Amino acid sequence: MKLTAIAIDDEPVALEVIRSHAAKVPFLEVKGFFTNAFEAADFLRKEKTDLLFLDIKMPDINGIDFLTSLPEPPMVIFTTAYSEHAVQSFELDAIDYLLKPFSLARFLKACNKAYALSQFKQEKVVQPAFTTNYIFIKSGYEQLRVELDEILYLESAGNYVNFVFADRKVLSRLNMQEALALLPPAKFTRVHRSYIVANSKVQRIDRNYLYVNQFPISIGAAYADAVEKVAGGKIS
Repeated sequence: MKLTAIAIDDEPVALEVIRSHAAKVPFLEVKGFFTNAFEAADFLRKEKTDLLFLDIKMPDINGIDFLTSLPEPPMVIFTTAYSEHAVQSFELDAIDYLLKPFSLARFLKACNKAYALSQFKQEKVVQPAFTTNYIFIKSGYEQLRVELDEILYLESAGNYVNFVFADRKVLSRLNMQEALALLPPAKFTRVHRSYIVANSKVQRIDRNYLYVNQFPISIGAAYADAVEKVAGGKIS
């Protein structure tokens, strides 16, 4: 399996570094190098792309705004000389955050993470999550059957995710992206980097919180648009 990618950076020298490193990664095929983000956006509309190497500080539009403007963004690895946007980038589910100048070893580590996530998503295509009312999740040494209609919300717990029910919690070694891939998107929405909610279990929504079984769940700034999906007149 190969990952197709493009790179966006207003500095041609930075793009040459990515080009040189990418040529040494056997599973990576970079199809385009762009100094103009709007030309890159046009390419993304026309061509299937798995991975985006994206600078943050660019003259016309910054990388954060560019990514949030994409209706169906690919996986992203931010490449920047500045560290202050790291937290925000991970709220947007960035695969990694490479600080310039980065070595080949560090670049390869980021690419390996993207490759592993892509493989995971492909494997989960056979999961019955989207055609049945249950999924199986690994908890400890067991595979537990979980009824989708019983899930209230999911909560990040470091390298684990808690599946929260009315009467219990089930801890599984997943990250939030992996957990979201198990769930039908019509029924579950990520509303914060640490929370995924069952749409039908949301009782009300105000400006900053959703409430599930009276439990307040923060709305992450990067996920405000997604919350409209579950609002349905419940905003107070």
